[in-house]
Amino acid sequence: MAVNRSVLEHYLKLEQHGRVQVMYIWIDGSGQCMRSKTKTLDFEPKAPSDCPVWNFDGSSTGQSSGSNSDVYLHPVALFDDPFRGGKNKFVLCETCKEDHSPTASNKRRSCVEAMKKSFDSHPWFGIEQEYVLLAADGQLLGWPKGGFPGPQGPYYCAVGTGRVFGRDIVEAHYRACLYAGVKIAGTNAEVMAAQVNARITCRLFPL
Repeated sequence: MAVNRSVLEHYLKLEQHGRVQVMYIWIDGSGQCMRSKTKTLDFEPKAPSDCPVWNFDGSSTGQSSGSNSDVYLHPVALFDDPFRGGKNKFVLCETCKEDHSPTASNKRRSCVEAMKKSFDSHPWFGIEQEYVLLAADGQLLGWPKGGFPGPQGPYYCAVGTGRVFGRDIVEAHYRACLYAGVKIAGTNAEVMAAQVNARITCRLFPL
């Protein structure tokens, strides 16, 4: 079913009367996929600690058994929401068991402990994300139907028609990161047609 984006745009412009949507985001039991749920607050949070600890059914995300399914969300990083705009937020969360110890998929807690031990060494943290852009039908942008683009070489850090594909998506992603407060360091077209590289680099403290 086709989505009429103009309908959503109408509702996103409606007054929220001082209430804020905060989307809680976490990594599920796979250790790879993200999950989210949204909570309404009657104030704009300025720090992760302003957002209350929340919970979810971990038996549906591979993070608990059905007999004791509550998993708790501990907010740890707050960002402006580039999709809803306004005062709405994203909050990244650690997942914790009923005693508030980390779940098996919560790797952040042990990372923080290691980084604190090396505080005097001024550790930095970097992420490089490479992705490819697909059309709605699953076709790679810039690739001929049922075929392949030209050999690698002209696409890396390229400019211009026939060499860069999906530039509007790349620019939207970059600007959304800047708006949200994500410390994106840069981006470039990669060696394969429709492949893009984005980098996040930042100091870990304060955590």
